[in-house]
Amino acid sequence: MNHPTPGRLVCFGEVLGRLSTPDFVPLSDTLNLNLHFAGAEANVAVQFTTLGGEASLVSRLPQNRLADTCLEKLRGRGVSTSGVQRGGERMGLYFLEPGFGSRASVVSYDRAHSSMTTIRPGMFDWERQLAGAGWFHWSGITPALGSDCAAVCAEACAAASRLGIRVSCDINYRGALWSTEAAAAVMPPLVRGTDLCFCGANEARLILGAKASGDGDAFFANLARDVAQTHDIAQVAMLIRSGEAAHTGTLRGMFFDGQTARFSRTHDLAVVDRIGSGDSFAGALLYARQAEMEAQEAIEFATAAAVWKHTVPGDWARGDRNEIEALARGTGGGVIRR
Repeated sequence: MNHPTPGRLVCFGEVLGRLSTPDFVPLSDTLNLNLHFAGAEANVAVQFTTLGGEASLVSRLPQNRLADTCLEKLRGRGVSTSGVQRGGERMGLYFLEPGFGSRASVVSYDRAHSSMTTIRPGMFDWERQLAGAGWFHWSGITPALGSDCAAVCAEACAAASRLGIRVSCDINYRGALWSTEAAAAVMPPLVRGTDLCFCGANEARLILGAKASGDGDAFFANLARDVAQTHDIAQVAMLIRSGEAAHTGTLRGMFFDGQTARFSRTHDLAVVDRIGSGDSFAGALLYARQAEMEAQEAIEFATAAAVWKHTVPGDWARGDRNEIEALARGTGGGVIRR
C-alpha cells in the first residue's frame, strides 16, 4: 500500500555518548568499551529518518571533538542538527553492561553538569525550530534533568500548540534521575492535552495515576483509556513485554486511538541489544501516523520496528521501511535473503 510522505518530526532532548562493554562482560571485568551515541529523542529521530521521514533534533552540546563526532553521525543518519546549540562544558555519558539470561542489563549515568542541564527558558526560538513541522516529540527524561529543563519543555509544547503542531511525549521514567513522586508531580501538567503519549503500564499507574480493572488485553485497554480521559490525551501507545531472561522474551504493542485499543501480534525476541527499542517503537508509530496508516497497520508496523531494534547493537535502529513491513506481516529471519 502506498502512503503519503510524513511531515517533518522535531525531537527535543539530550544526546549522550554510550560506552558499552563487549561480549556481555561486566564493567568491572572489561578493558575495552564500545562507543555509540544515544539519547531517547535522538533515537526516535534516527528511527523516523531510517524509515524515510524527515527529522530534526533540538538539543545542546559542547564545543569538542566528541560532540562534533556525534553530530556527524546524526547527520549521516539523515537527522538535521541545525537546532543543536553549542555550549556548556561536557557531553553526558552512560555506561552499559549488557545482561544475559538471568543477569539484567545495568546502565550507569555520568551526565551531571552536562551541556543539556544548562538550558534555560528563552534559549531556543521555538517558532523557528517548529516552523513547518508535523509533530514535536519530547520525553520525560528532559524534565528529570532539572526545573529549568522542565520549563523549557513546557515552553516548547506551548509553542507547538500555538502553531497547531501535534505533540507526542514518551514518559520514559528513569529511576536514576528522579523519584516516582517527583515525576508524578511534574509530568501530568506537561503531558496534558498531548496528541500521543507513549508509556508503560507501570508509568501509567505510578507517574500518571491511571487505574484499571480487568485481565489481559482488557487491563491494558482500560489503563490507556484512563490515561487518555484523565489527562485529555488523544492517543496512547504501549509496549507489553513478557519473559524473565535478558536475551529472550515476547513483545506486543498496543495503540489506543481514543475509542478503540488495538494490539499487535505477539513477537518472540532474541535480544542482541534492547536499549532504544521503545524509541524505535515511538519513531515508527509517529512515522506510521504521519503516513496515514490505518490504526491496526500502524501498531503492527511500530511493534515490528521495536522487535527489529532488539537485533541491532547500539541505540540507533537499522531496517528500512520494506524490511519492517515484511516483519510486521510475519516474515521473520528464518530464511536467508539472497
